Amino acid sequence: MIFRPDDVMTTRERAAALARAATLGAGLALLGTTGLGAQDVSPAPPQVGPENGSLVVVGGAMRSPEIYERFIALAGGPDAHIVLVPTAGGAEEYDEFYGGLNAWRAAGARNLTLLHTVDPAVADTEAFIEPLKTAGGVFFFGGRQWRLVDAYGGTKTEQAFQEVLDRGGVIGGSSAGASIQGSFLVRGDTGSNTVMMGDHQRGFGYLRNVGIDQHVLQRNRQFDMIEVIEAHPELLGIGLDEDTAIVVQGDRFQVIGRSYALIYDNRTTTASGGQFYFLAPGDRYNLATREATRPTEVERPLQGLEPRPWGSGR
Repeated sequence: MIFRPDDVMTTRERAAALARAATLGAGLALLGTTGLGAQDVSPAPPQVGPENGSLVVVGGAMRSPEIYERFIALAGGPDAHIVLVPTAGGAEEYDEFYGGLNAWRAAGARNLTLLHTVDPAVADTEAFIEPLKTAGGVFFFGGRQWRLVDAYGGTKTEQAFQEVLDRGGVIGGSSAGASIQGSFLVRGDTGSNTVMMGDHQRGFGYLRNVGIDQHVLQRNRQFDMIEVIEAHPELLGIGLDEDTAIVVQGDRFQVIGRSYALIYDNRTTTASGGQFYFLAPGDRYNLATREATRPTEVERPLQGLEPRPWGSGR
């Protein structure tokens, strides 16, 4: 089902807007308007993050105007075409009364498409993916992340999501929409969301060799990711608290919002022997080197961390 609650642009206007959005997005990245300064841009292809475009990964209960504003800017501004995907919520149908639209309208987004099906055969058609061809941004709402895999995994729609990134757009998501962006699907079990490694373990992989958890502090989940990293030590674990996001470009991200991001890296132990550590809003992280920094007058490495594998002792 494709629903256009704000269908006010012609095809030609949408194409022109998309071109303007791509140009604007490139300019914003160079100017550092996203908070990731021009000095952070690496000439080498990203090892973990997207080669083009941006990600906004939100830990659930998204309310912060800063997060909405950042996503809309990366999509190309208030007139950019944004596709909203509510499929993780589990309903058969969504229409113009879907409450998830309200916050986006209040944040100034004026060109929205609601895209939904539970049938992968439908998701594998050219007609269904048509709105994605002019999208400057795609956002996945919360629910159960395995529903996104069942509906879109391996279809033309999954490929069309990727193509939004490839042409410089932005993909975002909150709660289940955060976890789906990793390559390893945390809490992907159809039976229970308390199972960390369930019957669905493949995410959409916008962040490679990464597993993403959400609601971590609000729901006292901060220790749950340790199980995943101990079973899959090659993975980087990222936990996000509610109303908190990471904004990813290439192999770099910045934390925004009101709470903390947590890093689970089995090659790094805190000075007290802890297996995860916290990044506050404004902190930055290099996904390729797995180094965290906290901006001051001079950017320095985060304190209290040691390059020592878990359980290795001193």
